[in-house]
This record gives sequence, C-alpha cells and structure tokens, in this order.
Amino acid sequence: MSTFRLDKYLADAGIGTRSEIKNYIKKGYVTVNGEPTKKPDIKISPDDDEIVFQNQPISLSEFEYYLLNKPAGYVSATKDNTAPTVLTLIDSKRKDLFPVGRLDKDTEGLLIITNDGALSHRLLSPKRHVDKTYFAIVDGIVTKADVTLFEKGLEIGDDDLDIAMPAQLIIEKIDPEQNISHVTITIQEGKFHQVKRMFQAVEKKVLYLKRIAFGPIALPHDLPLGDSRILSKEEISMLQKF
Repeated sequence: MSTFRLDKYLADAGIGTRSEIKNYIKKGYVTVNGEPTKKPDIKISPDDDEIVFQNQPISLSEFEYYLLNKPAGYVSATKDNTAPTVLTLIDSKRKDLFPVGRLDKDTEGLLIITNDGALSHRLLSPKRHVDKTYFAIVDGIVTKADVTLFEKGLEIGDDDLDIAMPAQLIIEKIDPEQNISHVTITIQEGKFHQVKRMFQAVEKKVLYLKRIAFGPIALPHDLPLGDSRILSKEEISMLQKF
C-alpha cells in the first residue's frame, strides 16, 4: 500500500477536516505506533504503521467501491450548491469518494462510487468502449428505422462534428394508445445528455431513463432505489479486467 500524509489519511477516514485534524495532532490525540506525534505531515503506511485516534485504531482500506441505485433529484458530483449529491447516499466516512462518470439529475439507476482514480479513468476512457445500458420510456413510437439510425450513429448537435457513435437500440414494448415506447439502449460514450439527444435526433422525447448496466456490472433487482452496497471482490475483479 502507498504511503500517506498523516493528516490526509485521517481526513480520508472521516475523522475531521484537515485543519481539525492538525489541531487534534497538536493536542496529542493521535499516536503512531504507540507514540504521540505533533507532525501532521509525517508519512505513514497503513500496512506497517498502527494509527490510533483517541484510543481508537484507525483502519482504512486504500480503495472502496460502491454500487448505488441512484434516485432522481441527486447530482452526480462531489459538491453542489443546488441539490444533494450522490455521495450523501453512501454509508462511508471517507472524504475522497467520487462517482465514476455521471447520470443526469433526473436519471435513475446504476452508478459506481469509488476513490480508485485509475480504475475510473480506464472505465471512462473513450478508447475502452465500455458498454452503458439504459432502460427508457420514450414519448413516441420507436420504429425499426430508428433502430437502424442508432446503429449507424447520429448527429446530436448543431453541427456535423457532434456525432454519437453507433448504439444498440432494442424495442421492448410499444403502447400505441398512449403513444409511448419502452426500449433499452446501449452506448459506449458519455456525452452530455447523450441518450436524450439521440432520441431528439429522431424526433422523440425521453420521459424516463434508468441505467441498468455499466460494463460487466448489472443493476441488482433487489437493490432499492436510493440504496447502495459494497461491490464484491468478484465484481471489482471484473471491472479491473474489463
């Protein structure tokens, strides 16, 4: 495991802010290998050093991984001044967690939360072509012609440079009376409002959107909306190998 500054390690463990922790250290509340320290910037190794705060050992894994069933109304960010963030739904004291990519505020479904920056970068890299699958309810009747257009790629902006890569569109259910369609769509990009803009390009509107899979990970049917769970070792391994 890597080495860390003592104050950053304690902050990531949720003990307090960096300024609060520096004050705790000055007051002798923190010991390293049984000895009080007054230096917040000393380097420690969680594998080799015993860190204790007010007689409580502090143990912190280098990385944490969560699977969240995001509800509408939450912003996929670490901070926001207008709405609650997805991190408020995660039961962790860590201060270094972040969402892998983003879902729109009104979009539900699978979102991975972690502090593993290298894994996040690989999963979001356009060169990796990681599948992202959504269930959508669309205002309008989706046709086989739409499916073909999605397969070819669509212009989704004001100029011919803003083109969405080919995507797989599957028609699940058509309701002619209500003029709506239930579909699944798999894309390999993460452009701003991409799914909504793709349907706008074929003169239809997304009424409801939920991500149901990200790469090899599918949204569990038994995970309630707004709840999260820790990814299993097998799931983490799948993401790392993907």
